[in-house]
Amino acid sequence: MRKTIILLALLLTSIGTLHAQDKKLNLYAIGFYNLENLFDTCHDVGKNDYEYLPDGRNRWTGLKYSRKLKNMARVLGDMGTDKIPGLGCAVIGVSEVENAKCLTDLCNTEPLKARGYQFVHVEGPDQRGVDCALLYNPKLFKVRDVKLVPYVYVLPADSNRATRGFLTVSGTLADEHVTIIVNHLPSRFAGSFYREEGGRQIHIVKDSLMKDDPNVKLFIMGDMNDDPQDKSMAEALGAKRKMKDVERDGLWNPWWDVLASGTGTLQYDGKWNLFDQIIVSQSLLDPGMKGRTDFKVGDIDCSTLKYYRHQIFRRDYLFQKEGKYKGNTMRTHAGGAWLDGFSDHLPTVVYVVKEARP
Repeated sequence: MRKTIILLALLLTSIGTLHAQDKKLNLYAIGFYNLENLFDTCHDVGKNDYEYLPDGRNRWTGLKYSRKLKNMARVLGDMGTDKIPGLGCAVIGVSEVENAKCLTDLCNTEPLKARGYQFVHVEGPDQRGVDCALLYNPKLFKVRDVKLVPYVYVLPADSNRATRGFLTVSGTLADEHVTIIVNHLPSRFAGSFYREEGGRQIHIVKDSLMKDDPNVKLFIMGDMNDDPQDKSMAEALGAKRKMKDVERDGLWNPWWDVLASGTGTLQYDGKWNLFDQIIVSQSLLDPGMKGRTDFKVGDIDCSTLKYYRHQIFRRDYLFQKEGKYKGNTMRTHAGGAWLDGFSDHLPTVVYVVKEARP
């Protein structure tokens, strides 16, 4: 049944002459979403979460928390359904979630509950208490190994600081070894150096993973707090703009041209940025594609998982409909007011394909 649904969804995307080929493809969606402060209403000892308490600045009550869960689950459940109706993403990396309780509550909220989503989370050292996590559909993705690689501050003056690490989850998707690194690099207020250092550290993690398994299919995702062309991504991490420039064991960043076209995942002073990126390894690319959108199945080798498409996930309900900020993302709070919204970020999705077994 699952293969039938996936194949039907793939056919509905009007892919060239797929129906004329003697091949069937399974389609999988990989997503990322910054949840913008998914906090519960209780204080976590040692964390600066006071603004998200009932008596805190945001008056964060049980009602607001339950609405936030419902809104987040709606978006997460819709992600990937443009091309895979009724099924959505196999895995979704998330950032700005407080703890495992929030993730448990989130996975118990429809439509995630009906699909049986589970999560991977390791409590990190961030001073505000926000972490990265990975949601996954256990029918599609099987977890092998989990590790939180710490972000290391290299300057002596920063010895007492702590921030989000690199959540590294190894697993099996479509009978292949897939590893996902979920990130939330230091904020824009911290300065470019700290994000560049983050890019270098992710690069080291990437090299280690590829040394262990040169054929691993790797997704590096997160709120990078930088755009694709910034030094942290383009130089420190080394994610290329053009697919043809990606060398063996290299990385491709499909979001350069998206931002260049005038759109992104969050706005600042009326200008789009694209901080929410999903970067893929060379092992997910096929030279036959060359970045085209009109390829036929026969053009590429789909005997193993291959990149197919990427998108910024957009729905009308994610945007403000009126007022001064019409067209901006509908946030949970803005200007001190509770908007009962979603996030200041838009989600991103990458689709991969693989030839179905007879």
